Amino acid sequence: MAFDFKKEYRQFYLPPRRPEIVRVPKMRFAAVRGHGDPNEAGGDYQQALSMLYAVCYTLKMSKMGDHRIEGYFDYVVPPLEGLWWQEGADAVDLSRKEALSWISMIRLPEFAVEEEFCWARAEAARKKGVDCAHVEYFAYAEGDCVQCMHVGPYDAEPATLLVMRAFAEDNGWQFDMGEERRHHEIYLGDPRRVAPEKLKTVLRLPIRRIEG
Repeated sequence: MAFDFKKEYRQFYLPPRRPEIVRVPKMRFAAVRGHGDPNEAGGDYQQALSMLYAVCYTLKMSKMGDHRIEGYFDYVVPPLEGLWWQEGADAVDLSRKEALSWISMIRLPEFAVEEEFCWARAEAARKKGVDCAHVEYFAYAEGDCVQCMHVGPYDAEPATLLVMRAFAEDNGWQFDMGEERRHHEIYLGDPRRVAPEKLKTVLRLPIRRIEG
């Protein structure tokens, strides 16, 4: 049976709908950086997803070709994730999507060391005809965070974020967004196939202890 990150690491991918504190270890991703409205048809965000999936599925399907990766195991490609921010702002304002900056990313399995990632990027470009030059090998260590499962449209996230902030503060924590720590979302539903009110998104915000 293929290894499924969502099932094996439920604490990071299937949290409850009530907020909780979690410490997230360092993980490695295939990632693309960009700026602008993610809903723009044919825009940079949509192109980034094409690049990401091309590289990640090339890596997964390497078992079907001549390239052998040490330590390879069959796995389900993990869900799409995103880090979001707006320059000069402490929080993400979803009413200003054109001002969004983002890192769109998909987790890599442990055997996908940087050398194998580079092979998959070049192979995806060669076989699929997709320019994958902007896909990078990205390590991210989040540390202490507050997270919960948001169910519903993406534009309804602010209400959930308010609950998360109140929970964190009640327990002696505060949001800690900055250059290295971002608003994080993990997408467990495909908005092309799932009704907005049924979409499931893991919301994760970095936190630090309130001094004093």
